[in-house]
Amino acid sequence: MITRTARIRCLLASVALIYNAAPVGAETLREALVKAYTTNPIITGQRATLRATDENVPIARASGLPSANVTGDYTEYVVTAANSFIALPRQAVARTNVSVPLYQGGQVRNSVAAAKTRVEAGRATLRGTEADLFTNVVAAYMDVIRDEAIVGLNTQNVRVLDVNLQASRDRFQVGDLTRTDVAQSEARLALARAQLQSAEAQLISSRENYIRYVGTPAGTLETPPTLPHLPDSPASAVTVAIENNPVLIAAAKERDATRYDVGVARASRLPQVSATGSASYTNYLGSASTTDGSVNTFPNANKAVQAGLSLTLPLFQGGRPAAQVRQAEAFQSRAIENVTATERNVISQARSAFAVWQSSEQVIQSSETAVNANKLSLEGVRAENSVGTRTILDILNAEQELLNSQVTLVTARRDAYVAGFALLAAMGQAEARDLGLDGGVLYDPVANYQRVHHKIWDFGGDGEPVPVGTRTVQSPAQDAHVQPQRDPLLDTPVDRNPALTTGKDAPSRQ
Repeated sequence: MITRTARIRCLLASVALIYNAAPVGAETLREALVKAYTTNPIITGQRATLRATDENVPIARASGLPSANVTGDYTEYVVTAANSFIALPRQAVARTNVSVPLYQGGQVRNSVAAAKTRVEAGRATLRGTEADLFTNVVAAYMDVIRDEAIVGLNTQNVRVLDVNLQASRDRFQVGDLTRTDVAQSEARLALARAQLQSAEAQLISSRENYIRYVGTPAGTLETPPTLPHLPDSPASAVTVAIENNPVLIAAAKERDATRYDVGVARASRLPQVSATGSASYTNYLGSASTTDGSVNTFPNANKAVQAGLSLTLPLFQGGRPAAQVRQAEAFQSRAIENVTATERNVISQARSAFAVWQSSEQVIQSSETAVNANKLSLEGVRAENSVGTRTILDILNAEQELLNSQVTLVTARRDAYVAGFALLAAMGQAEARDLGLDGGVLYDPVANYQRVHHKIWDFGGDGEPVPVGTRTVQSPAQDAHVQPQRDPLLDTPVDRNPALTTGKDAPSRQ
């Protein structure tokens, strides 16, 4: 059994070997993934969500820590009741209260445990966000490569059909071809132009989608590396996915957290004990002194200090605790069912991705055979046309078959790669650390938790947030320009041979 660490090392070595051979100026898949990892707002937003989740731990722990407060009052008695013998005209009071929770029925303990478990769930969710983002980047990267190839093939097809149409018209003028032949060439050229326009629109859409995920326009994209360590069967893929899939891990952690939530709800009907202390100082601001010089036994200032225990024993709360317990148990039941649903989804994703990957690999093999066969067929049809045994329509059909097989081939290559990467993602092996991205220090989801989880100081913050993800409003609108493709076979016009007749005896000239 190959360990996860060994798989990662092999993956890093394979990716590094292929990408180090990339030509200068070409953008590699690794570079695109690094850009998305550091600047895409989807993942930077999820990191912020995790940091907010980290704060739930000190928030929960604060309920079990001592609390202290100071209050101050100033009172001016404008009108004093005639029968009041102790109310003085004015007074200022300062109080200090301290409360130390001793026992809260397990509420704090369960709250902290639930918060910690949800932090672990948040980390797994961040892993899932990374995998989803990288899968989208890979799909966008491969879409651009595919659509550039399709636009190139259709552009060359239009160019060849245009040359063929001109040649057909010339041969019609000398009577070697009929009006039908010319009409067939015109129709096929019009169809090819429509296909080219559709392919160009799709390429523009793919390039804009690339900017959406990567943040910068796609330049010259290098062929991506081979995906290593793909499973040999759906069963092995499912086994790894159930163990490592981050979305499933997050669902399981959320289920575990709900068990502690039930404990928190039950604690609301248990006794609570706290140690309390208070100190107060009252000053009557000179209003307690006499004006006739007699002896005043009423002090002008008082001090008091108190300490004790506080016991709260709930007897009746109108059914609120029981309702909270039932509610927490229902949420726990939902979390349990969500784990099962997530597991089903993960299994389906792994098996589907494996099937698509295997199917696309077979389509690649078949399409490569079809392309070679269609090239040979086109060459043969052209040769037979030169001796009069094949018509222009036969040549046009042979060219279309070749184009279709080439488009199928580049589409299958895209589908196979994307499905293979999606399979790795479903298996929990398509995250930043798995891919060995070297665009700088990787984001550490534990660092912020270690920084904040034991903080008890009431004053502080991280400052005003600033945008991390980059905007794309300044990126130029994309076009469908591609480097021209040159297939020597397709660049050869249909009518490369001299006319078979002078045309004077052709039926069209009679």
